[in-house]
Amino acid sequence: MGQKVNPIGLRLGINRTWDSRWYAGKGGYSVLLHEDMKIRAELMKQLKQAAVSKIVIERPHKKARVTIHSARPGVVIGKKGADIEKLRRRVAELTDSDVVINIVEIRKPSSTRSWWRNRSRSSWNAGSRSAGR
Repeated sequence: MGQKVNPIGLRLGINRTWDSRWYAGKGGYSVLLHEDMKIRAELMKQLKQAAVSKIVIERPHKKARVTIHSARPGVVIGKKGADIEKLRRRVAELTDSDVVINIVEIRKPSSTRSWWRNRSRSSWNAGSRSAGR
């Protein structure tokens, strides 16, 4: 049986970095890790239509900086920034830190793995609906 290597672990340091960038001692690591997982799950649930590629969470002292990489930043921001403020408040409920949300536009969404994954899901769902199932 061959040795299996996690593709993310293989690429770290070469052409990819960590999705969470922070340090915590022994007592706080698990708390911050679970907060990060909850934040990512909530944002992915709220931003299904925004073509989110990845979410990077950085935690400088007593703050949480969340960077959302999206192919459709207008959907994330909303009219006059109203949706981004709702997201910031929602994320602030999940963590004790001050939250800052940054949005980065992906210029070529077709080059990201998540874009292809979402595209194949939507075409799969559309095909099954049109087949009458």
